[in-house]
Amino acid sequence: MKQRLELLRDENEYLTKDIAEKLNVVPSVYSEWENEKAPIPTRRIYQLANIYKINIDYLIGLSNIRKNIESSNEINIKVVSSRIKEVRKSLNFSMRELAKKLNTTSSAISNYENEKNLIISQFLIELCKISNYSIDYVLGRTDSKFLK
Repeated sequence: MKQRLELLRDENEYLTKDIAEKLNVVPSVYSEWENEKAPIPTRRIYQLANIYKINIDYLIGLSNIRKNIESSNEINIKVVSSRIKEVRKSLNFSMRELAKKLNTTSSAISNYENEKNLIISQFLIELCKISNYSIDYVLGRTDSKFLK
């Protein structure tokens, strides 16, 4: 992901501080994300994709296909929750089985599926890797379900 974030920033002639400002974080925090020293929160990945008008799957390296996607500025947690449940069911996993696969708790999965919490980025990425679903689909940025 590091190379993609740097590439996109350079292509758009942004400095680290410019992106940090757009995300409303201090430059050192953004720098940690770009240098993979800290995980980027789901909302920030969503915002970055919107800034660059590209698919999240490309941004984080799940796909080498770069698509132009423009979406709303806010994540619709209702859509995300229902799509997480859809992905889990497509895998024929119980909440407990998915929790084990993602190394988390069943209550965390329940909270994601019941609109109580937005799924954290590490779990979202892993869920999409094992299911071949698009992160952009899960986050409601596109209706194309699967990674290409």
